[in-house]
Order: sequence, then C-alpha cells, then structure tokens
Amino acid sequence: MPQQSQPWFEGWRVFAVLTLVLAGLSIWIAGMRQFEVEGVRIVIRFTARTSLLLFCLAFGAAALARLWPNAWTRWQRRNRRYLGVSFAASHGLHAIAIACFAVMSPALFAQATSPASYIFGGIGYAFIVAMTATSFDRTAAAIGPRAWRILHLAGGYYLWFQFMVSFGKRIPAMPSYALFLVPLLAVMALRLIAMAVARTPRTARAG
Repeated sequence: MPQQSQPWFEGWRVFAVLTLVLAGLSIWIAGMRQFEVEGVRIVIRFTARTSLLLFCLAFGAAALARLWPNAWTRWQRRNRRYLGVSFAASHGLHAIAIACFAVMSPALFAQATSPASYIFGGIGYAFIVAMTATSFDRTAAAIGPRAWRILHLAGGYYLWFQFMVSFGKRIPAMPSYALFLVPLLAVMALRLIAMAVARTPRTARAG
C-alpha cells in the first residue's frame, strides 16, 4: 500500500506559522499607529486575546478528542504541544509589548499596573517558561513523567484562573469582556466532563 502523506500543517510548522503570523500582525498593528503608545496598547490587547485562544485550544485538546473524536479534534490533540508553545510565543509578544509600554509611558504604565499584577503575572510567566522548557522530549524525560504531569496540570489550571481574573475584572467597565470568559468556562466544562467519562466504568457507559 502507498504510504499516506502527512498533513503539511503539523508539528513545529504549526508553531512557526502561528508565531510568524502573530509577530507580523503585531508589527502591522503598532505601525498603523506610528509605533506610538496607543498602538503598543492595542498590541497588548491583541496578543492577550490570541494567547487566550491558543491556550484554550491547547488546554481543551485532550478533552475534545475524547468526547468528540473527529479529524479536527484528532489534529488538535496531536498538535497540543505545538499549540501550547505557540501560546507561549503569543504571550512572549504580549510581554514585549508591555515592556515597550512601560518604557514609552512610565506614568500610564504605573496607572495600569499594581503590585498584585507583578506578583500574579510573574507567577504566570514562570509557569509559561517552565512548561515551554519541558515541551521537548529530552527535557520532559529529564524531569520524569510524574513531575511533568504535575507541572503542566498546575500551570494549566493557574493560567486558566489568571485569564479568568484578567478578563473578568474588566467586565464592570467593558461588559463585552464577558464574551472572553465563554471559551474559558467551556474548556473547563469539557475537561470536567471528559474526566467524569474517563472514570465511568465501560460497562456503565455501554448500558
């Protein structure tokens, strides 16, 4: 039998394409505002939203593949690692934009931040760095499967909570931000349902 060709958009190509597109769009958005403070702030909001999307795709991949196995969810499950690393790249661009904002307008930056944002944001970035560093076969093997699972579970749930807080706290001033909580709540519900299904004895499911 002839060997079936693998889809082109797989593996590290997912990361490369998504990262290049996000970087290009971020530069274009900033350039539309002459690389001034307002343009940088738009990039901050844009990359926060792309990070949310990529996080949800990676965080919900296994649950979706279990509950609704089809071509898309199987692709999503196979490429969960690369979606996760793409999320890290998106949040890296987010951090660069935040740093540019801090340098360009220290007074506005001080108004927009607080000690809590430094602490909890710093913990979030520490998880992102650790999870990204252990997204390679060699580093994952070095820490062992148990430590890898604990790190990625703890990091995933912490980042989910941080997204909920970051977007949720803006709802009183901008009610449309409630829409960003929908994918977060949906992906958590999917994970909980998938865990319940996995724990249900096969005979009970069949009956």
